[in-house]
Amino acid sequence: MVIQPKIRGFICTNAHPTGCAEHVNEQIAYVKALGPVANGPKNVLVIGASTGYGLASRITAAFGSGANTLGLFFEKEPTDSKTGSAGWYNTAAFEDAAAKAGLWNKHLNGDAFTDELKAQAIDIIRSEMGKIDLVVYSLAAPRRKDPVTGEVFSSVLKPIGQSYTAKNLNTSKREIEEVSVDPANEEEIYNTVKVMGGEDWERWLSQLAAAGVLAEGCQTVAYTYIGKELTWPIYGKATIGKAKEDLDRAAAAITASLTAKNGKAYVASLKALVTQASSAIPIMPLYISLLYRVMKAEGTHEGCIEQINGLFRQGLYSADPLLDEAGRLRMDGKELSDHVQETVKGLWAQVSTETIDTLTDYAGYHNEFLRLFGFGYAHVDYTADVSPVRPLQNLVN
Repeated sequence: MVIQPKIRGFICTNAHPTGCAEHVNEQIAYVKALGPVANGPKNVLVIGASTGYGLASRITAAFGSGANTLGLFFEKEPTDSKTGSAGWYNTAAFEDAAAKAGLWNKHLNGDAFTDELKAQAIDIIRSEMGKIDLVVYSLAAPRRKDPVTGEVFSSVLKPIGQSYTAKNLNTSKREIEEVSVDPANEEEIYNTVKVMGGEDWERWLSQLAAAGVLAEGCQTVAYTYIGKELTWPIYGKATIGKAKEDLDRAAAAITASLTAKNGKAYVASLKALVTQASSAIPIMPLYISLLYRVMKAEGTHEGCIEQINGLFRQGLYSADPLLDEAGRLRMDGKELSDHVQETVKGLWAQVSTETIDTLTDYAGYHNEFLRLFGFGYAHVDYTADVSPVRPLQNLVN
């Protein structure tokens, strides 16, 4: 079939297998060009391994450290008449490249919040990997079913305390508009923390430890975004922010539980980027479009793979990691520098629908959004007839 992007609101409902392979192979080439990660991991579990920062983590572990990787995700398998999800095709491309490099890898496709998938992962680790020295927790999901009570919790993207009104870039209409979001109530805050906080991360590490599959000196990391003044009302000081605060609590609890193994849990704060998750958050498309313009102009822009590569080399496997006063690993310093934020704020005040192309990097934002789904690559022929079917050879059923 001929596969062209089908965009609805802030999501793309299909994906291109050839373009997704380009997306993955670009990241692999970047990591390999920088050489091995000194003292990097050898056996890695990536929970949320098929897109964004989780995918970049799996690539960096495998192609920067030669690590064996077990990747977990929840993706749509393609059929003869329908494309699979981008994460499915990303994993197929990763699998192909890993096979050529002789790198062990397997995958599980399912709900990582369930104890059943945790048990399945533990069985694979025990029988085929040995002991895990790095656990990456990079889940982004709108809802979670509690494995004990069976209750289903749904997250919301709302401010706390009062309504929030601000400029927004409507990517469907390509217009600057005003968006207003009502404040969350206590139940919505609680539910968002249950979905996006650290409870499931803790549960994973508890069950891995109980199964005896964590190595001496093991590390685990969960990803967050902190931001600054412009994004605080909808991100930092909002329901998502409360959930991210819970990651800090969980990191401390996990570290305490790993004392006997000299293990450590980190929260890593990363840069704002175009991801499937960030596209859904009010004001973030406009903020990211402005941020890209400013950081590209000064030569400091980084994507997912640059951020995660830096995290491995300057954070997780560095003798002098970039830590803040709360013990978080920080890779967002360039974004949050005063001069970048002041420049973004100045442009924010000026931007209108008529000045989108001159004051923002909307073109870059949109192209990066397309690339998440395998579109937007100049050297891929999107008029060609391609099969949507891409089997995963290393998928464990």
